[in-house]
Amino acid sequence: MRVFTFLPFRWRGGPIEVIASWAGLLLLASQPGAAQAQAGVRGTVAAGAAGAVSFATIALHRAADSVVVKSEFSDERGGFLLEGRAGGRYLVSASQVGYRRVWSASFTLPPGGLELPALQLQISEAAALAGVTVQARQPLFEHHPDRTVVHVADSPLSAGATALDVLGRSPGVVVNEAIALRGRQGLLLLVDGKRLPLSGVDLAEYLRALPAEQLQTIELITNPPAEYDAQGGAGVIAITLKKDLRLGTNGTANASYGRGEYGKLTAGLTLNHRSKNANLYGSYSYANRNDFARQEFYRQYAALAGLPAASSEVLGKRMLYLRSHSAKVGADLSLTPRTLLGVGLTGLLSNTSTNNDTQTRLYDEGGAPALWYRSVAAQEIMRPNGSANLNLRNAFADSASAASLTADADYAHYRTTRALDLRTSFLEPTFAPALLTGEQRSDLAIGALKLDYSRPLPRRSRLDLGGKSTRVTSTSAVAFLENGLFAPSISSAFDYYENVNAGYASLRGGRGKTSLQAGLRAEQTTIRTTLAGEGMRERQYLQLFPTASVQVQLAAQHALALAAGRRIDRPNYAQLNPLRAYVDAVSYRSGNPYLVAQTSYNVDLTHTYRQKYSTALTYAHTRLPIVTVVQPAPDGSRQVVSREVNLTSQDYLAFTLTAPVEPTKWWTLYANAVFYVSRFRGELAGTLLDRQQPACQLTANNTFSLPHGWSGELNGSFQSGEIWGFERARPRGQLLLGLQRSFWAKQGTLRLNVSDVLYTSVLRSTSVYTSFSESFVTRQDTRVATAAFTYRFGNGKVAAARKRAAGAEDELRRAAGQ
Repeated sequence: MRVFTFLPFRWRGGPIEVIASWAGLLLLASQPGAAQAQAGVRGTVAAGAAGAVSFATIALHRAADSVVVKSEFSDERGGFLLEGRAGGRYLVSASQVGYRRVWSASFTLPPGGLELPALQLQISEAAALAGVTVQARQPLFEHHPDRTVVHVADSPLSAGATALDVLGRSPGVVVNEAIALRGRQGLLLLVDGKRLPLSGVDLAEYLRALPAEQLQTIELITNPPAEYDAQGGAGVIAITLKKDLRLGTNGTANASYGRGEYGKLTAGLTLNHRSKNANLYGSYSYANRNDFARQEFYRQYAALAGLPAASSEVLGKRMLYLRSHSAKVGADLSLTPRTLLGVGLTGLLSNTSTNNDTQTRLYDEGGAPALWYRSVAAQEIMRPNGSANLNLRNAFADSASAASLTADADYAHYRTTRALDLRTSFLEPTFAPALLTGEQRSDLAIGALKLDYSRPLPRRSRLDLGGKSTRVTSTSAVAFLENGLFAPSISSAFDYYENVNAGYASLRGGRGKTSLQAGLRAEQTTIRTTLAGEGMRERQYLQLFPTASVQVQLAAQHALALAAGRRIDRPNYAQLNPLRAYVDAVSYRSGNPYLVAQTSYNVDLTHTYRQKYSTALTYAHTRLPIVTVVQPAPDGSRQVVSREVNLTSQDYLAFTLTAPVEPTKWWTLYANAVFYVSRFRGELAGTLLDRQQPACQLTANNTFSLPHGWSGELNGSFQSGEIWGFERARPRGQLLLGLQRSFWAKQGTLRLNVSDVLYTSVLRSTSVYTSFSESFVTRQDTRVATAAFTYRFGNGKVAAARKRAAGAEDELRRAAGQ
């Protein structure tokens, strides 16, 4: 079967031809400027007896008019490095909450660089509280008109946690079977600029295998510009891993142990050697986590196709044993003062063993017991994943705003193997026991080439152009044996191919108190799926994705921003793959090969007061939204299948309030509230759907500067009841406590925390259809007490960070999901 959408033009040629064409155009557009040598100015920030001040804001100013040229944060030992034009005349300022800003004397920057005398901060009069020492700390949350930044590395609650835990505690984020931002699913998830090729349960397992100690920041972007891939109707979540910025040879060692009902161990080591023209880095971490999930399912079946009405209850406990090894090595080289070359290799090997022990009771139409049996499903899942990145960046002048050209090449390979042993014994009435065994293997390969060009234009404007081509291939096969005999009806093979060629242009500028941005991205997509015995299906289409935003400074303390854009969510590999993955004897997961992409139009209106308090009104309309449903299996048994389907439409309206406040100088509160309503329309299995429900998400994160060098954190979150398609979820919440203290001139850090103190993060949900309904309850090992220690060693001088994005950042999550 071939589906082809005719459009008036198409890109022709493969990925290499497309990128080569873009490279030629962009190189013709570039005009190198005159070379100007750069030099560095180093120094430290201290606060008298309090010692070094970390995370102070350091700014380099032009001496003539005090305009900021560049800014950085000071490191753990108060060190900083800023670069400017050799021969230029500058000032340096340092500031931090609770202290008065301090200035250096003006200086001329020599070609060989300059080291300033230590900058001494003086505590402000308002912060001189009896018995309280103001500790300089980077804020855990930063709110901008288009995104929220979460600084994970400085949070005591990150100790011993996983990336999935930290993500679920972020403002506006809810983690269930899927990840939602401000009440909407369909997200582009990036790790160090690379897209994760996973979804659903497999995405959760990947993030659970990634220790939070490796995370530096999380960015939550609700309406991204054209530079980002159009995938992700609800926005982008960008996770950045830690990278040591200190000069010389440095390292960090960390270890943590947590205990709920079961133990959780994490340990890791990072090494870094940075010189003026080269940076070599590597990291390794190990995680050994034991978890459980106690599950209850209550199902009602209507009389259908010769089967009488019935009901069932499934009670069980699923044990999970996770062991993971993750590593990263790479190098950044300065080929010339304007040209940077980088290469990186990453790997993640996880081994997950699960044992799901359930008992199922089936009742007839009158409620009398009809069948009682026990099943034990043991699975061994191996996930060896690896990726490589080569990147090059060239600036055509020494100014920070000069024209630049960036090229990236990425390759990633992901493999999943599953071994299933499902044994069923019948208790009443007695039958012969049943045995189902299965072997499944999936391989996914992703290649990406990306080119970006940026140049300044007159009148505070800038033009960004880029091109990208990706190719994804995947093969998957599963073979089941029923009581030792091959089962052809549930065994099969599935192949997947995807090619996306994209190009974008973005123009931004400003005049007076108004700044504007407009962009257009075009993506041509070819997808082929082949299921054994059914032939090939192909879809080809080209779509345009415009974006625009305007920001206006209405008055000294009021600003208004309006952003709009069109985005898409293509079904990922797992959502299309019809091969079965069994959970227990009566439940399995399967993809839907007939699933199509959903598209959405998003509009955000944001008001900011005093550059910190914000309110936002959001509207989104989604066509053919993808939702997860549970239905009786099509083979006529009492088995239940979970899969994705397309509904007709979804309308979403939200009001968001963000308020970072300081009740006192030693207490900072970051409050975030999202009030929203979603309306779904569609039809499935004879059930018409037109449902809406108001809902809210409330998050309050408190940080405290305590006596004797301690700091504390108290985080509370609440998610009200909400709907997602046919599913209605019950309210839930979580309370977390954390303490932190540094030792040995901030080389050692002790963190203590307790998660889900009140054990209120229990998941409860109900799905209702005309002929079937299901309610479930899941309790997990979420109440955990953790102790963690981190030790930093090596040189304390910090170097300027290099920021870049990898070329495979935009396609990985949706392409697979093994």
